[in-house]
Amino acid sequence: MQTEITTPSDLLDKNGYLVQKGWARRPLLAYNRENIHAGWHRIKEWDYYAVLGPNYGITFTIADLGYLALCSVAWLDFNLNIAIQGQDLLLMPKGALNLPRASDSGDTKFAGKKVQLNFSADGATRVLSIDYPNFHRGKDLRGEIALRQDPLMDIIVVATPFKRKTAFYYNQKVNCMPATGVIHFGDEQLAFAPETCFGCLDWGRGVWTYKNTWYWGSASGLAGGVPVGWNIGYGFGILDTHTENMVFYNGVGHKLDEVTFNIPTDARGHEAYLQPWTFASNDGRFEMAFEPAIDRSGQMNILLLKTVQHQVFGYYTGDVVLDDGQKIHVDHLLGFAEKVFNRW
Repeated sequence: MQTEITTPSDLLDKNGYLVQKGWARRPLLAYNRENIHAGWHRIKEWDYYAVLGPNYGITFTIADLGYLALCSVAWLDFNLNIAIQGQDLLLMPKGALNLPRASDSGDTKFAGKKVQLNFSADGATRVLSIDYPNFHRGKDLRGEIALRQDPLMDIIVVATPFKRKTAFYYNQKVNCMPATGVIHFGDEQLAFAPETCFGCLDWGRGVWTYKNTWYWGSASGLAGGVPVGWNIGYGFGILDTHTENMVFYNGVGHKLDEVTFNIPTDARGHEAYLQPWTFASNDGRFEMAFEPAIDRSGQMNILLLKTVQHQVFGYYTGDVVLDDGQKIHVDHLLGFAEKVFNRW
């Protein structure tokens, strides 16, 4: 069952329970953080951007996890198929980053010892600014990228409950945003052009359970000169009212039911992230092959905290079927797919 939310409301009632559960095409639910009924260590908030082009890409994360604030940056080189990563941490922020309560307006800022990162949004344009001295082998990483978002285009919004009633995940994903800007990596000046470079946003606010695993995939680009992309994923929460799976074509969202990630395994039964993946939907509307190029992996295991992530960037080839039955073929469309385990 796919329950579409079409009327505005608060996200949480006075008891900290979701007022509405399901999916939406617009951010109709007001994130009223003051109604959360959970300790500060259970509240997880983040803004994540990925901006990808044919030769290189960059990802940014600002996250407030209650006991830890994280700023993470990854530079992606699709000619050499490598990822260069850096991060900065602040202990015990307890929500002090004051991440915006809306995804389409406000500023998200991180000012640490290593890096300064700022995201600003005004409803039509998102500006991502970075100043990261000595990012890699003495090379600085600096610059600014603007993402253009048509206010009329669909996004995918989900309000997902967990078995524990005051736990929830409120998530908004924005795809297919043309990117314009310049990043300076040492002496190199690398331009992002809106004809070939696109950004996506993962805006998450929630009260999470201690142990969970998620699968997430995303792509944005052009098919026959028309903007096309998707958001796919699953793995956490109670999903009897919705999934987060949606294809975007020329600004219109086409809702999918369930999509399965088929990650290959090696001879020992371990997941082989750099071997070809496949994706399939139970309604036959999303059938994709995925050719990995870069495994942006990372892990942490400290006392009660553990995370293992594999965000794999690569190329999708296959077919999607729109709501009216039209079949759209994509060939070598750049995107990513990931599996993340958290004990947090």
